Amino acid sequence: MVVSINKIQKKLSKKFGDSVKAELQGDIIRLTGSLSDWNEVVEACLMSSEKNSKVHVVNDIKFTGAEIPKMRIPSLSDSELEGKTPDVLVIGGGISGCAIARELSKWNINVMLVEKEADFALQASGRNDGEVHVGVDLAKGSLKQKYVLLGNHMYDKLCEDLDVPFKRIGQYACFTQSALLVPVWFLVQWRRFHDGVTDARIVLKKKLLNDNPTFNPNFKFAMYNGLAGVVCPYGLTIAYAENAAENGVEAYLNTAVLSMDVENGKIKAVKTNRGTVYPKIVVNAAGVFADDVAEMANDRFYSIHPRRGTNSIQDRKSSKIIDTIASVQIINKQTFSKAHTKGGGLIRTVHNNVLAGPDAVETFDKEDTSTRPESIKTVYDKQKQTVSQASERDIITYFTGVRAPTFEEDFVIEWGRKAENMLHCGGIQSPGLTAAPAFALDIEKMVIERLSKEMTVERNKDFNPKRQGVPTLNEMSPEERAKKIAENPDYGVIICRCEEISKGEIIDALERPLCPPTVDAIKKRIRPGMGRCQGGFCSPLVTKIIAEHENMKLSDVKKSSAESVICYGETKGGATE
Repeated sequence: MVVSINKIQKKLSKKFGDSVKAELQGDIIRLTGSLSDWNEVVEACLMSSEKNSKVHVVNDIKFTGAEIPKMRIPSLSDSELEGKTPDVLVIGGGISGCAIARELSKWNINVMLVEKEADFALQASGRNDGEVHVGVDLAKGSLKQKYVLLGNHMYDKLCEDLDVPFKRIGQYACFTQSALLVPVWFLVQWRRFHDGVTDARIVLKKKLLNDNPTFNPNFKFAMYNGLAGVVCPYGLTIAYAENAAENGVEAYLNTAVLSMDVENGKIKAVKTNRGTVYPKIVVNAAGVFADDVAEMANDRFYSIHPRRGTNSIQDRKSSKIIDTIASVQIINKQTFSKAHTKGGGLIRTVHNNVLAGPDAVETFDKEDTSTRPESIKTVYDKQKQTVSQASERDIITYFTGVRAPTFEEDFVIEWGRKAENMLHCGGIQSPGLTAAPAFALDIEKMVIERLSKEMTVERNKDFNPKRQGVPTLNEMSPEERAKKIAENPDYGVIICRCEEISKGEIIDALERPLCPPTVDAIKKRIRPGMGRCQGGFCSPLVTKIIAEHENMKLSDVKKSSAESVICYGETKGGATE
C-alpha cells in the first residue's frame, strides 16, 4: 500500500488545524498532538487509516479532556511464578488466549496462560451477544473475513467436543424499503460467489412474515443466512481453558503482566505480580490491552481504540417474540460514513432468553463496563422496529463489554516487527468469537514452526480434544433425573429455582479444573443466579455451599475478585459462619 502522508496531513489540518500531526515511520502512521475531545481523537485516527491495511495508525495524540485510567492490577502478590521457564507464555484468558492455549496443548511443550482477572472471560469474551457470525458484512481480503468463514464451519464439531451448547438459528437483516431489493440482491450474489458466504439468500415479505409472525409487518424483504448461530461465549471460553488444563497447560488467574525485559529485539523476561517468568515465545492475546503489552516489548505498531457495547437480557417469558437473530437495516447517509452501526439486533440466546444489543460507543477507558440508560434506550428505540413486542419491562439484567478494535478495523495476527519472539493476536473484536477457533489453529502452526527451530517438538500423544461438562439437570428426562439423584442425592436438592440448578451441579463445578471458589465463577459455569431473580434467593445458598466445600469462612467467599466482598462477618450473636 502506498501511503500519502501529505494527503493525510492535509485532511487532518483542515479538520483540526495544528492540533494533530501525522508522520510516516516505516510501516506505521504515527499521530501526535493534543485534543480535549476523545471522539475527535478517534476521528483523527480513523481519518488517517485505511481499512484492513497492514500500515497501522499508532495513536500518540495526547488526550487532555480527562485522565485515562491505568490498568487495574490484582491485589494478589506472591512468587508463585518466579523463575518459571515456559516454552510459550500466552497473555490473556479470553476466547483468543484460551483457544490458542488449547491448540498448543496438542504438543509436548510447556505452555503457560496468564489472566489478570479473577476468572476467564470476564471482559469482552464474556460480555458479548454470543452470535456465531457468517461474515456477510465482510469483504474478501481481510483477516476477519478469512477466519470468520473458517471458524463458523468449525462450530458444530468444536462444541460437540467441548460439550458446549450451540444452535444454528439463522439471521435476518430486514429492510422496509422496497427500492433496496435489487441492490441487496446483487450484494447477496456477490457475497455468495465472490466472498464465499454461500448461505446468503433473499427472503421476500410473504415468507418472511409467515415464518416470523412477530416481525414488523412493514418489512418488505430480508437477507437471510442460515448458518448463523448462537453459543454461550463465556461457557465456550471456560471449556477451552478446562480442556487446555486437562491436556497440561498451566493457567494462572489474578496474574497481570507488568513489564518485560527486551534485549536485541528479543523478550528475555516477563514480570508479573506473581513473579518473573522466562519464556521462549510470548503470545499477546491481551484484548484491549494488547497494544500496551506490545509497548512493553517495544513493539507497538498498532493502537486499540476501546469501544463500549451494552446488551440487555430479557426474561425467558419473552422468548416467544423471536426464535432467530434479526435486525432492522436503516439505510441513510450515516450508513455510508465511517460511523459504526448502533443498536445491534435481537437474538434468541442459546439459553432461550432474548438478548437486545449491543450499541457502539467510543471510550478512553479500557475497563469502563458501566451500563448507561442512554445505551439501553438506543438499542430498544431501534429494535422495536424489528419486533414491536421487544420491551425494556422484560429486562432482567444488562451488561457492557469493551471491544478492542484497531483503527484499521481488522485483526492483527503476525509476529512482532521489533520483538522477534512475540506473536500478536490483537484487534480481536466482533466477530472474534466466531473467528477464534480458526485463527487459534494458525497461531498454533506459527508457534510450533518457530519453536522447532530451537528445540525438538513432538506431538502430545495423550492429547484429548474431548471435554465433559457438568451434567445439566434441567435438560434431563424424568428418568435420567431419577437415576442421577439415586447416584448422588445432592442432585435432588434444588438451589436455584429459576434455572433449576441443584447442589450436586454446584459441587461438581467446584471440583472441575480452573474453577475459582467464587459466586460468579459458579454462575458462569452452571447458571445459578441467571434467572428472573438474578440470584436474589439462591446466592446466599451458593455462598454457603462454596464455604462448606472449600472449608472457608463464609466471609471469605467472594462474589468475583478479592475486592468483591459479599459479607464481612457476624452481625448478631446467634449467627454462625
